[in-house]
Amino acid sequence: MMASSDGSPTVEEYMTREVSTVAPTTTVGEVAARIADSDDHSGLPVTDDGHVEGFVSASDLLLAEDDTPIRDVMSADLLVAHPEMDLDDAARVILRSGIQRLPVVDGDGDLVGIISNTDVIRSQIERATPDKVEELQETIEDVHGVETTQERRQVELADLRPTQTRVYADELEGRSYELERGLAEPLVVVDNAGELLLVDGHHRTTAANQLGIEEMEAYVIAVDTPVDLEMAKTSEDEQLESIDDITIVDYARHPLVETTERMGDEE
Repeated sequence: MMASSDGSPTVEEYMTREVSTVAPTTTVGEVAARIADSDDHSGLPVTDDGHVEGFVSASDLLLAEDDTPIRDVMSADLLVAHPEMDLDDAARVILRSGIQRLPVVDGDGDLVGIISNTDVIRSQIERATPDKVEELQETIEDVHGVETTQERRQVELADLRPTQTRVYADELEGRSYELERGLAEPLVVVDNAGELLLVDGHHRTTAANQLGIEEMEAYVIAVDTPVDLEMAKTSEDEQLESIDDITIVDYARHPLVETTERMGDEE
């Protein structure tokens, strides 16, 4: 595996290697049927003996006759990435061009994978969360003078004690979208000698609870000897025992959002 010049993640590390393709001679009707029967594809790379010839999207098919060969409607002038490309650079291409999938080719122009906006999101999640966990772990050790361990494991949502009193309804929609597509980042949980305190992920756990999900992956910081954590005091003061005790607040009631009608009432 080749790394970028500065050691940052590359396209090769996150691309999907098994890619569905179509041949230039495949008809519009055949491709339309494949796209209609798939939950994952809104478009497909067009290859001839492994060499990338173009890309066909659902919109390319709209006005074409069913027996038209794909080579006549595909986009032949397309953006591609190389496996060793810096992932952040590929993310910029995807974002600025408005495409959802970027074919990945080798030096001969043969298709070796595909990198999608979903892959980019996943990479950002995996790179951000460990730093957050390590910082929390160091803080607990420094403040309380205890040793901790860290592991990644599945936790039962019913066993979690929240440390946040409210979540917002509009954000729950986004978290539900992520959960349904397997994009949600792991929770951050402190195992305080058996008491599982939810530190980060209150919107995700509330959304998961609404979807009937019973367990989620989490980064767990374990403390063998119970300590007086400030987050535990918050749970006790607010009488938070389970996820069901979290209040869901409509966005319009967010403390930093006002309406002109409310502002007028205060004058």
